[in-house]
Amino acid sequence: MPEVIFNGPEGRIEGRYHHSKSSNAPIALLLHPHPQHGGTMNNRMVYILYQAFVKRGFSALRFNFRGVGRSQGMFDNGQGELSDAASALDWMQAHNPNTKSCWIGGFSFGAWVAMQLMMRRPEIDGFVSVAPPANIHDFSFLAPCPASGMILHGDKDDIVPQISVDKLVQKLKKQKNISIDYRVIKNGDHFFQEDVSELITHLDEYLDKALPKAA
Repeated sequence: MPEVIFNGPEGRIEGRYHHSKSSNAPIALLLHPHPQHGGTMNNRMVYILYQAFVKRGFSALRFNFRGVGRSQGMFDNGQGELSDAASALDWMQAHNPNTKSCWIGGFSFGAWVAMQLMMRRPEIDGFVSVAPPANIHDFSFLAPCPASGMILHGDKDDIVPQISVDKLVQKLKKQKNISIDYRVIKNGDHFFQEDVSELITHLDEYLDKALPKAA
């Protein structure tokens, strides 16, 4: 899990990167929660997502958005962070020129940025969104949603009420050729503090089912 530094729109970006031994390995980019609420690439949920892809043979990258850790710049309300994520994906593709599959994942704020990136990058084949903040940010840009994926949420989330994510999922499921695997963790709060093992079980089940077709 070597530390990497690459250039972003506002200067240096700090990341952690696992490079697969396979020359045509799929790639995965994982995005962290809100920088102004303590979100970093070392967030537990981001690390869980990262490891889930690493153990399935992916080259995987998690990184600090601008202004977090050793990444340069200042928080930019999502637009700059979207540019950071695009730069991170560019960097991964340069280091994996033979990759045939690309996945993206994010937690909370990171899920919102990830979904925006997916709209701009047609090479993204699938996504995992954990606790997408559908009550805080507008997800109407997902029309149409360009790829299938998984959404995980807790029914005791007091930051993002489940009903707001239910509505988002209902809209996505109405779209043609899009499959959304929506799983609600019983008694799960926004950070899944007591329910990580159940979340990992759902994540593993989904990836084991979805990835043979994507990778």
